[in-house]
Parts: sequence; structure tokens; C-alpha cells
Amino acid sequence: MGRALGLSLLALLSLHTTFAVHADMLIFCDDSTVDTAVTSAINKFNKEVFTGHKLALYQVTHASKAENGSYGLQFTTRRSDCLATDPKPWTDCNYLPINKKPIKCNATVHINETDTDTEHVHCHIEESSASEKAACLGCPEDIDENSEDLKAPLSLSISKYNTQSDHTHLFSLNEVGPATRQVVAGFRFKFTFDMRRTNCAKVDHKELHDLCEPDQDNVELANCNSTVDLAPWRQETPNVNIDCESGPMPPVVLTRRRPPGWSPLRNMLPQGTASSPQMPSPTTPGGAAASTGTGKEESSEELLDLPPSPFHCPSKPWKPFDLVHDGSAAPATDAPVEGAFSDLDLVG
Repeated sequence: MGRALGLSLLALLSLHTTFAVHADMLIFCDDSTVDTAVTSAINKFNKEVFTGHKLALYQVTHASKAENGSYGLQFTTRRSDCLATDPKPWTDCNYLPINKKPIKCNATVHINETDTDTEHVHCHIEESSASEKAACLGCPEDIDENSEDLKAPLSLSISKYNTQSDHTHLFSLNEVGPATRQVVAGFRFKFTFDMRRTNCAKVDHKELHDLCEPDQDNVELANCNSTVDLAPWRQETPNVNIDCESGPMPPVVLTRRRPPGWSPLRNMLPQGTASSPQMPSPTTPGGAAASTGTGKEESSEELLDLPPSPFHCPSKPWKPFDLVHDGSAAPATDAPVEGAFSDLDLVG
């Protein structure tokens, strides 16, 4: 009886030891190898995004390592000021100064002596975008005609028109009319615009470029209504529906709802805010999160309700996040009501 009990205990101890050897080992979130792995993961994610802005690291929230050299990572990112088409690496970008929560990401990265390979990376952009919308989720919302988010849908629409139309010359953007954005299975943009004939003949030019200027000798206009569906994080081809007619864009009576106290001048940043402060490197432990206007530092630890970790998790912010403005400084008479459309919604 005693011998059988001893063997059983020995078997359980052996099983526990085997499990412990093969289990992933927690490592420090601010470890230099973790920094290499996270950089690789974000690089891979940004390569598969074709519209909007590149993501940049904010904080590492969890890191572990397996025996085979695979790193399991959880981290948060923020939208950077670099467009998806910008060849500049995200490590040379700054954060967009917009009041939105960090985007959660997870990845598996394999590292050996000669190579770093991201096996899997996923960032919850769709979840983050949906949670930041107005009270009526799924309803179209007005966006500014000069919004960065509208550039890609406009470019796709003009390109489709130039490809399918029977005009001898390429057309370029002349003016943008009302535009809306809606959260569906991605983003749906609806907008009106008109174009003007350029001096670039289709037989010589396949696409618009900087030398294509409005034709001063032959003024020809075309106006269009366009709907563009985008979901770049799922690597799906954009769906572009466009309906165009000859002539300029019809006059539009502005009936769209504007937020209380709205003014186009409120979107102008004060002088001196364009310059960026000196930023620490990803492994520099000096950068702390900037205030969000509530007198309390923002961090992924608060946002994700993570308990304190002896493994320095979450790591310190990769760069300070400087919120240029959040509308709280506006006079009381101009302050938007709770849940209403705000100026920050116009920022890409």
C-alpha cells in the first residue's frame, strides 16, 4: 500500500516536472529581445495595411518564451502620424495626437541566432474603432472633406473612373462635397466629388502623377457619387461603387448636423504644436505617458486593469503620448453635449 502510494506520488511529481519544463516562461516586458520581437510583429502588421495610418508601439503588456524560441506577446499600439503608404518605418513616426484608447495586439514571434520571424500578429483595430463611435453604432457620421481617412477612398474612386471611362485624358480631383463614414464590416465611406480633365493623355499615362495638371485649354468636368468599403486589417480588396455624370458637382444645401459650437477654425492647431519633443528609444526607461487632461496619467495597465507585475509589465510607454487638445478647453457655450459629434472625430 505504502509502496503503491509512493509510486503514485513519484509519477505525479514527474508529470509536474515535465509540465514545468515545457510550459512557456514569463520574461521581462522591457527585455531587449522582446523589443526586437515586438518591432518585427508591428513591421509585419503595417506591411499588410494599405489605407489609414501605420501603428506604432505603445506598451508591452505580457511576454513569454517557449523552449523552441517562440515569443508570445501582448502589447498595445497607437495610430501614428505616418500614412500606410509612407515608406518611413513606424519607429521614425510619432503618435497621432487624438484622444483614442490604445489598440490591443497579440503576436507570436520566433527568434533564433540568425533570424527573427513573425509567425502571427493581430491587432484589434475593428473592435477599437467600433467602441469609439457615437452612441448610435453603425449609423453614418459626417466627416470633414479634408479628413485623412477620406484620401484613400477618393484615390480609389478617381482611379476607377479613369480606368473605366472612355475619356481620352485622365481626370484629377477638383472639389469634394459632403462625406460620411459608417462602421459596417469595416468602414463604408459615402461622398460626392467632381473632377477636371488634365493634360495627361491616357495613351501616354496610365495613372495620375504630379505633372498631370488641369487642362486650361479644354475645361471638362465630371461629378460622381461614390461608396467605398474598406477593411484593410483583413487584407481584403476595397469595394468601390461609383456613379458619374458630365459637368460640375451640383450645388448642395448644407443640411448636415454640425456639433454645437462647431467652427472650421477650431480644427486649426495653435502655433508651435507641430514640433515634436525629443523621444526616447524603445528601450529607454525614461518616457512616461502624458496627461490626458484629467490630471491622471494614462497607461495600458489602467485601461486593461492589469495587476502589478514583477516582470516590468506593462512596460513604460515607447514614446510619450501628447494629446494636443480634447475639446475640454473650449468655452462653456461651445462645449458639445455629452455623446455628440466632436471635432476630434474629424481627425484621421
